[in-house]
Amino acid sequence: MKKHFLWLFVLPLLWRCSNDDSDEYQNIPIAFTAPANFPPIAYNFANNPLTEKGFELGKKLFYDGRLSSDGPISCGFCHIQEDAFTHHGHTFSHGVGEAIGTRNTPPIQNLAYQTTFMWDGATDHLDLQAVIPLTSPIEMNGNFNDIIAMMKGDATYRKLFKQAFPDGEINSENMLKALGQFMVMVTSSNSRFDKYRRNETGGTLTAEELEGYALFNQKCASCHATDIFTDNSFRNNGLPVNPSINDIGRYRVTELPQDLHKFKVPSLRNIEKTAPYMHDGRFYTLEAVLNHYSSGVIASATLDPVLQNNSVLGIPLTDSEKTKLIAFLKTLTDNQYLTDPRFAEF
Repeated sequence: MKKHFLWLFVLPLLWRCSNDDSDEYQNIPIAFTAPANFPPIAYNFANNPLTEKGFELGKKLFYDGRLSSDGPISCGFCHIQEDAFTHHGHTFSHGVGEAIGTRNTPPIQNLAYQTTFMWDGATDHLDLQAVIPLTSPIEMNGNFNDIIAMMKGDATYRKLFKQAFPDGEINSENMLKALGQFMVMVTSSNSRFDKYRRNETGGTLTAEELEGYALFNQKCASCHATDIFTDNSFRNNGLPVNPSINDIGRYRVTELPQDLHKFKVPSLRNIEKTAPYMHDGRFYTLEAVLNHYSSGVIASATLDPVLQNNSVLGIPLTDSEKTKLIAFLKTLTDNQYLTDPRFAEF
């Protein structure tokens, strides 16, 4: 058995062997091993060890609308598995009371290899990331006191907390750790591209896709780096500022002038499934994205240097090159991740 598939097989086995009737702490670990073509793991598992019951509790929390102020809005409401855990087709995320945010819902995938989260990097700790949407008045508008009271009144939650954590306490710390365990497990690593990179069965790329991959390495990989397809940096990619929103990006977090209108470089995995694109969901097709980079980049004080070559802005691309790039990008679709029952709501 190949090393990078270890965790895929261990988890189902652990589920079969667990004692679901017990209310005692069940310290049954989940093995997590990076696929052979992935960069080093960034998440600190020592601070929040993966366990079967921690993952199960996190999954229940992820799909529970009772964490929001009005009931139906769960984490999974905007992060839909078949759409790579995005809110496919929605320019902006939706929330309680039919409120609409100002940013596009990012996918949940391969978070163990990332160092900052949210479009502006508002947190660098995955176990704390959930606080932001949970308490946002236009997303879930949740109140931790109410959430904890709800969970204490729920027999299933009482049992799961006892099974998942040594102290068995129903509190915000354990709740956030459980959500972190679920999210860190949501891994996409079995696209056709991955199989090509690992020289596995099913990893054949066409001549057009290989040409697209070569173009990608020449023109895109400096930002969308490694097989995670992000370098975890923040960059201004030359989008015209939407005056009705005037999203200042990373500057909102750091208040450094050099961070104005910079946003996190998103991973391109499963990009075929995650339209619309950019932090504000302004582009609905991959063709539109590439058209922006080839002819739509706007100069500004913080525009990324890779998009300014003397007097030339953007990335020169012919129509043929765009077609080949899109063909390559579609090899990043991971149907196993999109349909994996371990991550599904039911």
